[in-house]
Amino acid sequence: MFNLMLFVAGLAGLVVGANLLVRGAGKLALSFGISPLVVGLTIVAFGTSAPEVAVSVAAVLGGKADMAVGNVVGSNIFNVLFILGLSALIVPLVVNRQLIRQEVPIMFGVSLLMGWLALDGRIQAWEGGLLLAIMAGYTVFLIVQSRRESREAALDASAETPPDDELTPPAPTDWDAKLPAQLALMVGGLALLVLGSDWLVTAAVAFAQALGVSDVVIALTIVSAGTSMPEVATSITAALKGQRDMAVGNVVGSNTFNILGCLGLSGLVAGSGGLVVAPSVLAFDLWVMLAVALACLPVFITGREIARWEGAVFVGYYIAYVGYLILAAQAHDALPLFSNVMLGFVVPLTVITLVVSVIRKPTT
Repeated sequence: MFNLMLFVAGLAGLVVGANLLVRGAGKLALSFGISPLVVGLTIVAFGTSAPEVAVSVAAVLGGKADMAVGNVVGSNIFNVLFILGLSALIVPLVVNRQLIRQEVPIMFGVSLLMGWLALDGRIQAWEGGLLLAIMAGYTVFLIVQSRRESREAALDASAETPPDDELTPPAPTDWDAKLPAQLALMVGGLALLVLGSDWLVTAAVAFAQALGVSDVVIALTIVSAGTSMPEVATSITAALKGQRDMAVGNVVGSNTFNILGCLGLSGLVAGSGGLVVAPSVLAFDLWVMLAVALACLPVFITGREIARWEGAVFVGYYIAYVGYLILAAQAHDALPLFSNVMLGFVVPLTVITLVVSVIRKPTT
């Protein structure tokens, strides 16, 4: 009961801390004239991924380095299959053209990079530094691109005023419009993230020991879903409010940041020993993450919209993935039948359906 309360308290600290961090950093970014889309791909995505960073770093410092990799892989699978799928079930999601042409291919590219770096069973410290350097370059590129487009729009006399109020800097009367308030929100959010991550990892390890389940399985399921709660709240709220491209951008940006920022920082913190990639993750879960990222390409590129049926397919696959992990952890007798049904019937049927959808769906 104590560990359950600790887990819930840690999860609450992560969600509240991420919200504070996103609010403060988002106001700060908008004050400097950065577009909402870029804020969603950077500040919001980074902020909602901060729990993954906090938990992974805490796991490394606590001697549970395999949980760090499992948390990143599990979170990326959860983000696409469950969050994007659930959001699309609520309302079909419009996909922004920049996401289609630029951000989704980048997400898939960094997923491939992670797979390549993990092939030897370890993420070395220098490889973590490489991932962080790529993240810094990617962030600078997005900011420069956004500011250049804003200047071009301002110079165009015929340009219409953006209808989104979020494009304008905070009003002087807003209590969080001033720099000290924004910094206070960010510092308070980070403090809650650090505290919440420590509680969550402590409780998750206790669960693993009590249930006889490996730390990796706990990281791939309970911890990854728990640290993704800010993304769940952000994407579903955006979908309900009609900001459907933001719901997609949050997931894509978070997945990119999880690999470049979270895994990169965890690799550096791990030191000379690096991050050990569990054999089970290398043999199965990492490939699921790559397959999920690959599945986004035909759905996004041809769609301009993620339909409800596609969202249902995503959610169904996440349920099947978790079911497989549970059966495998228990070495259940139903595991071979489950695997044969998935590989021999469900997956081919889904591929055929997606191919037909690609052929029939207009690409205007």
